[in-house]
Amino acid sequence: MAPATEQSPDPVVQDFAIAYVKRPITESEDLRQRLGFIEGGDLYLRDLASPSAAESNITLIETEGLGDVRDVESSFDGDRLLFSLRKPDIEGADPEDQPTWNIWEYEIDSGILQRIIADDLTAEGGQDLAPHYLPDGRIIFSSTRQQQAKAVLVDEGKPQFTAEDEDRREYAAMLHVMNSDGSDIHQVSFNPSHDLDPTLLSSGKVLFSRWDNMGGRNAISLYTMRPDGGQLQLHYGAHSHNTGTDDTTVQFMRPREMPDGRLLSLIRPFNDTEDGGALIVIDTLNYIDNSGPTAANMGVLSGPAQTPATINSVSTLSGPSPGGRFRSAYPLDDGTERLLVSWSPCRLLEGTTIGPCSEAALADPDVVTAPPLYGLFIYDMSDDTQQPVVLPVEGVIFDEVVVAQPRDLPQVLYDDEGIDALLADEGVGLLDIRSVYDIDGVDSATPDITTLADPAQSTAAERPARFLRVIKAVSMPDDDLVDLDGSDFGRSSAQLMREIVAYAPIEPDGSIRIKLPANIPLAISLLDAEGKRIGARHQNWLQLRPGETLSCNGCHDHSSGAAHGHPEAAASINPGAVTTGLPFPNSVNTLWADFGETMAQARARISCQSDCAALSPSVDILYDDLWTDEAAAGRPRDASFVFQYIDLTTPAPVSNACQTSWSANCRIVINYEAHIQPLWDLDRGVNSCTLCHNTRDALDQLQTPDAQLDLSATASDQEPDHLTAYRELLFNDNRQEIDLDTGLLQDIQVQATDGSGNPLFLTDGSGALILDIDDNPIPIMVNITENPVMSVNGAAASPRFFAPFATGASHEGFLTPAELKLIAEWLDIGAQYYNNPFDVPVD
Repeated sequence: MAPATEQSPDPVVQDFAIAYVKRPITESEDLRQRLGFIEGGDLYLRDLASPSAAESNITLIETEGLGDVRDVESSFDGDRLLFSLRKPDIEGADPEDQPTWNIWEYEIDSGILQRIIADDLTAEGGQDLAPHYLPDGRIIFSSTRQQQAKAVLVDEGKPQFTAEDEDRREYAAMLHVMNSDGSDIHQVSFNPSHDLDPTLLSSGKVLFSRWDNMGGRNAISLYTMRPDGGQLQLHYGAHSHNTGTDDTTVQFMRPREMPDGRLLSLIRPFNDTEDGGALIVIDTLNYIDNSGPTAANMGVLSGPAQTPATINSVSTLSGPSPGGRFRSAYPLDDGTERLLVSWSPCRLLEGTTIGPCSEAALADPDVVTAPPLYGLFIYDMSDDTQQPVVLPVEGVIFDEVVVAQPRDLPQVLYDDEGIDALLADEGVGLLDIRSVYDIDGVDSATPDITTLADPAQSTAAERPARFLRVIKAVSMPDDDLVDLDGSDFGRSSAQLMREIVAYAPIEPDGSIRIKLPANIPLAISLLDAEGKRIGARHQNWLQLRPGETLSCNGCHDHSSGAAHGHPEAAASINPGAVTTGLPFPNSVNTLWADFGETMAQARARISCQSDCAALSPSVDILYDDLWTDEAAAGRPRDASFVFQYIDLTTPAPVSNACQTSWSANCRIVINYEAHIQPLWDLDRGVNSCTLCHNTRDALDQLQTPDAQLDLSATASDQEPDHLTAYRELLFNDNRQEIDLDTGLLQDIQVQATDGSGNPLFLTDGSGALILDIDDNPIPIMVNITENPVMSVNGAAASPRFFAPFATGASHEGFLTPAELKLIAEWLDIGAQYYNNPFDVPVD
């Protein structure tokens, strides 16, 4: 489709002033690197959205033409502009002493320009970006300050520092709120990677772009939360990233609510499209993904939720885009369907000449895209026409245009609404899950939740999900503070470092209601009766505001295409109690339920009539059958059991205080050398691990390690920073034997074969056999590979290690249940070598 029709300039197309950024063209930036500085950017103001209106540079007095401005927003009354400004580089200063991005405000009528945070030291305390007014007068913005996260570091016994994102490329920017005078700065989002572009919905909730970058996840989707950080949830797009040109991957950026309640968003890949992309309108009122309607619209709507905002044929692929590309857009709230947009036409470079993107020119496979030419336009969605507002100029980008127009205030959502003050004082919130067997609105229990919840029909052993493990992201320091090498993470750095914060039993109906630490990024795993993770890792970060109750129906299978954590994705399939005042079927009558309550909710309510002990998780795995009424169920209660760190005879990865009483600051930190290697080194008499799994026997004579597995605590010859045992457990190795001639261990070699099993021999370049001095063909010899017995994908992916310890197997009883559980949890979180960067030895 051709670009929108350009009409002749209208002398007055808008009755309000507009503001925009003008800066030099530079190389394209990656969306995941947000702290860049482009010298020469300034904020300009025009009294009218008209090419004939005079423009004035309102930030030149501070930038001197050598600074930069970005993230422009206007106030709800249209009287002020809010933006981020960075002053020029200081010649000769170290990088850490250069100016930071600060939040500034400009009063249009008075011409007063001032920094929101007046104090220099406080202002330079972080990179402050993307400010937006809240309806109560405060300001929400994205910042590397990490105010509350740094306080948590102190509670963990670590120094305060600014954490890097999960790619470890730059400091992570998270959402913060401050008063209009820059006071009371506090962090409200807790994503280890960036939270970007906050804006307000009419509901009062904050809409923003979140970089989900945990493990194998790497995408920017749209999220919402209350301004105080409560009720964080996915809003749109987790399964809509393949909606670019030819189904290529795009990210959702710069969202804004339109007057009709739909969302306007820029979609583009992370890089390679001249910092531009396509504009789309998203029906988030009825959809949670492009082809995923809300639960109320299941079977009624099928998509697409996304429709192009313009008639332009915009490509989200690298290279030329026939309909040009957009950098930003601002919907006018004037009863029309008009947008203020930053747009560049498609242009091609032919030698030193720049020409249009004709059909013939685009057909050339060697076509070269010319530099973009971004100007400002008003695009009318009602008739697909556009009119110039600021004509483009070669070598310059006009971007981030906003109108200083009065708008209706969104609803004010006050802090602390629905907050439990006692929980807040404890630094915790509540996680309430109706049933972990509810997978995207489908009952995954066998045969069903009702049967598993009934002690007369199911025993505990028949319930697959027995415990919940909650993990926390470990903040990553930069190399100036701790110089981390790849070896410090171990076999894989995909999970970076992880801490375990809590365990809790899952009730028979799959429900959970427990306290968890607030103001940290959390993820959950479901465990079997042995404390091993079942299913894939949870790859999205949750957060709890102090005193908040975060409720969800169940769990999520990302491969199914359903939207993670969206409250309208599907209705709950756990009905809860069907009556009030009676126990659940065949359960003890002391745990009576209110109508609709889950087992966890009923147990917590009754517990809180005294001490609320049912809400407290543990650092240990503890099981007691609290539900079975032996007479009604016709069977005895299920046996109790525990996996406790106190039962270890090797160092425990958690403090004694946390083993006695869980608190929000408890952390289970497993380092390989400190907590796993001692299990192999422990003297167990004839069952000592390193007695057989060693290159030396009890008399110090050379031997081939049993099962080709050397568990000794010597430095590895493959990686000196790792112990031999770690490498043998988690990496491929060569099978060895004792050479009878030398008496030394050496790799076993066998003749290589082709796919049909035929032996292979050395040949020359023509394919002729190469013969030895006896005229015999020379065989091609290869080592025999021993595959590792453990996997960083978890305990369930490591059956070769655990199988010998099963009942009746060769190593039954060699390791205790507490020891096997420690190994399982370490594998489940990623089998890292270190899980605390400050435990890494300094070179």
